[in-house]
Amino acid sequence: MPEWLVLTLAMLAACVVVVIITFLRHRTASDDEDTSETPDVIEYMTMWIGVVYAIVLGLAIAGVWEARSAAQDHVQAEAVALHEISERVRVYPPDVRNRIRDDVNAYVGQVVHAEWKSMADHGEVTQRGTDLLQRIRVDVTDYRPTTDFQAQAYQPLVDQVMAADQARNARAAAMGATMPGVVWFGLLTGAVVTIGMVFALQIRRTMRELILAGLFSALIAFLLFLIWDFDSPYSRGITASAEPFLRLFPHIGG
Repeated sequence: MPEWLVLTLAMLAACVVVVIITFLRHRTASDDEDTSETPDVIEYMTMWIGVVYAIVLGLAIAGVWEARSAAQDHVQAEAVALHEISERVRVYPPDVRNRIRDDVNAYVGQVVHAEWKSMADHGEVTQRGTDLLQRIRVDVTDYRPTTDFQAQAYQPLVDQVMAADQARNARAAAMGATMPGVVWFGLLTGAVVTIGMVFALQIRRTMRELILAGLFSALIAFLLFLIWDFDSPYSRGITASAEPFLRLFPHIGG
């Protein structure tokens, strides 16, 4: 199901639930119920519950957005390290240089065309990608420089291989959900309590109040969806992309 359709259904469901509960409440209310006044303590509690829940939602959104940004940084670091390897081997003999560059291109192609889909569908990197990166490591570390110029480039190349490996491991570790189950329990419970307090204010069945209550519940549904959408950086909605690989290795995209 498309992400936009899930969001639309969630917001509509929240509005419908509020409207249905409002009508049921009025149907079961006693004839002498006074809806013109609300006890001050209920207004005070409603205000603070809304404030606290807004803070919790803000922190949750900031947390998942930071995790998504960190996931994109891992991709950027990996792509830059591989590009540096491809460029720095120019001082090596043609056969060694071409072999390393071919292996780098093969690895980037595997990440862009196969591994990214595996991360989105199965939440894991591919063994083929791991093997190709190991091949790059062997190519770089097993070569014995024959000149001082090559010797000066050797250690920086080894460092870039290590940087690429670290970025790949960080990318693999960032594929899971960032929000613990207990946090989701608190967010959902808080949403129910916050929306439920609307009825404690003795909402009436006027069009204006129904619209405002529906918009309020739809907003909370939207924010919860936003958190869920960002919670998995590589597989939902606005995800971390492979654009850094395609930008530094434009020939791979074709």
